[in-house]
Amino acid sequence: MAEQIKRVNLIILDSVGVGDAPDAAAYGDEGSNTLSNIARAVGGLNLPNLGALGLGNLADIQGVPPVDHARGAFGRLTEVSAGKDTTTGHWELTGVPLSKPFPLYPNGFPAELMAEFEARISRGWLGNYPASGTEIIKELGTEHVATGKVIVYTSGDSVFQIAAHEEIVPLAELYRICQIARDLLSGEHAVGRVIARPFVGQPGSFKRTENRKDFSLTPPGDTILDVVKAAGKEVMGVGKIEDIFAQRGLTQSNHTGNNMAGVEAIMDFCQLSNEGLIIANLVDFDALYGHRNDPRGYADTLEAFDKKLPLIKIAMCGHDVTMITADHGNDPTTPSTDHSRERVPLLVFGAHVKPNVNLGTRTTFADVAATIGDLLDLNWPGPGESFAGDIVGS
Repeated sequence: MAEQIKRVNLIILDSVGVGDAPDAAAYGDEGSNTLSNIARAVGGLNLPNLGALGLGNLADIQGVPPVDHARGAFGRLTEVSAGKDTTTGHWELTGVPLSKPFPLYPNGFPAELMAEFEARISRGWLGNYPASGTEIIKELGTEHVATGKVIVYTSGDSVFQIAAHEEIVPLAELYRICQIARDLLSGEHAVGRVIARPFVGQPGSFKRTENRKDFSLTPPGDTILDVVKAAGKEVMGVGKIEDIFAQRGLTQSNHTGNNMAGVEAIMDFCQLSNEGLIIANLVDFDALYGHRNDPRGYADTLEAFDKKLPLIKIAMCGHDVTMITADHGNDPTTPSTDHSRERVPLLVFGAHVKPNVNLGTRTTFADVAATIGDLLDLNWPGPGESFAGDIVGS
């Protein structure tokens, strides 16, 4: 297929799930359905461009009806990895499913680990319990400013998060502290991500900034990013992709801080190179609205992305295939503020993509990696079943 398809654009809408995961109950997520429940909560979604690609054929989404003749291929992906976090979802999408989940800390991190952390950073800490990031800086931000102690917290995901005011702990120092934590958190305590969570403002009005930085583990095997790069092709990351893959497998990166900047970066990369892989994470759905249980904000952000989709299509080359999917769910209508175990949408379009192809419910996210390998005429040795033959060709 190399003569027809030269580049794949993989756009990951962070946390945009469509429910119906067969093992949702095992994760405490029975009934979670990010898109359907948001649509119901806000009285319907206006997503004409995603709907035309077949989004409404994947779930009951108020305002997004099913279509008889979708303009692209559509389906759902089922996660097989143990876990429901960002790292796990992205790694499986790119061909590295995990059989063992990352460790979780519902009661905070062990005392001996925190003592070693304090000794290594030469600074005290506050917190060390599961919390919402916005709430914990309300609770502990004033004490942090007064003492210089960093705020440590976790969530339902495998994360060690460190919050600090940018005027109290400069960004370079916060990132250094996070790297120390990343080096410390190995073996049985090898969490998926250490996350820098800087904020600014005064007591009563603290606000997180876009200078977040993730310190991930290195994938335990080659992803499709590594394979595309090894073939001498460009691999361009947008958003926190470089963090999720620990800077591996990329030739260029634009670490954008929000969705609209991410969309602009995708379009810019479309003009820089006409072959290889663009892989983007659009984070606002999850970070700003899913974790804060804000269905209205989530809905507005979905609609804003939908309006940008025609511009992405214009920026694409004739030999591109674009895939839109997600890494997990985060249903803001449930009491939980954590990620939810859900299936995710798969929408595929491009000049060479057949319209109205129902790809069905796939058995692993890794089908995306296998398909990218096929489309770019590469030898993909990993898991997954390619659907390239279903969407291109005669």
